[in-house]
Amino acid sequence: MSRTAMFEQLIFDDSGRPVEVGWVGDEACYVVDDAGFRRHIDAEQVDKAVLQFFKEQIRSNKEMALRSMLEMMGKDDIFTKTALEYQLDHMDEAANQMIPPQVRGLLAVMGFKIIIDVQGNLVDIQVPEAPDIEGLLGPGSL
Repeated sequence: MSRTAMFEQLIFDDSGRPVEVGWVGDEACYVVDDAGFRRHIDAEQVDKAVLQFFKEQIRSNKEMALRSMLEMMGKDDIFTKTALEYQLDHMDEAANQMIPPQVRGLLAVMGFKIIIDVQGNLVDIQVPEAPDIEGLLGPGSL
């Protein structure tokens, strides 16, 4: 079990209601309202399922993802690439880490949502499309 709820404020039940974070002892849980009964679901179980989803998505486009990350970092050396490959291959092990509140807030504003059922099974992940920055700023502004 986990002491953190990695995706706090980003989890919703299959009826579209936000899921709270609660505690059983010192273990973090996502709390789903099941017709008035508050089901406490191990946060680590849900977090690992979400991370596994992302890992599978990246696996199919790994080289493109690596290239993009290296470009964003402004690096293109074998050591950075190897470190990023390792992180991508082991991203599902990050389940006990916390996403900074500012990042979670930004994801929420952008429309990122993780949908679970009352048993904590992953139903859907709604990932917003990247905004057209140039369209927002005007042509030639980048």
